[in-house]
Amino acid sequence: MFFLGYVHLLKHPYAPVTIMPRTLLDDWISFQPLALLPYVSLWVYVSTPPMFMVRHREIIAYGVRAAVLCGLGLAFFYLWPTAVPLADIDWARYPGVAFLKGVDAAGNACPSLHVATAVFSAIWLHQLLRAFGTGRMGLVFNWLWCLAIAYSTLATKQHVAVDVLAGAALGAGVAWLSLLKIDGFQSLTVSAVTANRSA
Repeated sequence: MFFLGYVHLLKHPYAPVTIMPRTLLDDWISFQPLALLPYVSLWVYVSTPPMFMVRHREIIAYGVRAAVLCGLGLAFFYLWPTAVPLADIDWARYPGVAFLKGVDAAGNACPSLHVATAVFSAIWLHQLLRAFGTGRMGLVFNWLWCLAIAYSTLATKQHVAVDVLAGAALGAGVAWLSLLKIDGFQSLTVSAVTANRSA
């Protein structure tokens, strides 16, 4: 359902499309074809937090919160259609990235839902890893993966820095609000610790 709405708004914006401004950071980070790898790794990354949940209701509750995040992103795209500026790059030389550009055109830019969902997942995964007693290296790896995904959106020229910052703020805000419900998260962490101890 999300992708139907996403593609519809991408092809049929309901208002004039605003081209997002470039910043010094965008000029500093050059196009890197290999950044496609961390970019597509998002689909693995966002599925990781539910793997640490042991009850169906926890997974469903998490899914509802993630759906709220995506719904807010679509609302932004509906109210304020945006696109990234055209990059002076011959995409035909980079078939993998060219395919990405064909599937996910440079619209629906701000906020970057790629970054928003990565940050949302990172915050939840951080809490879950701590509940499982994962060491510092696991926590560091989690955030490095998230940062790599955020970087990849700039290095593939799918987004500009303003989109990334807005996406990070959206993802962090929704994650923070979703974790405010202490009862739900206590249940989640208790389940995680119990499962870890019984393993």
